[in-house]
Amino acid sequence: MTPLHLGPLHPVEQALTLVLAFGPFVVLAIVVWLRRRADAAADPAEAGTEAEVQVEDGTEGGAEGAAAERPQRDR
Repeated sequence: MTPLHLGPLHPVEQALTLVLAFGPFVVLAIVVWLRRRADAAADPAEAGTEAEVQVEDGTEGGAEGAAAERPQRDR
């Protein structure tokens, strides 16, 4: 029977394994952070929550109430 374990990994192999395992998540977190920051800087009025925007618009009752008050447009 052949042993399946070939010994401890070399330090370079350990680093490569960590980069391959966690690197994509780190890159994704950085991209999400940068996009949110760019979106907030582009339009500060949309940086608030949906509830704050509804209060500023003067509408109450959630999305159904706001949608019922708006006239429908033909496209």
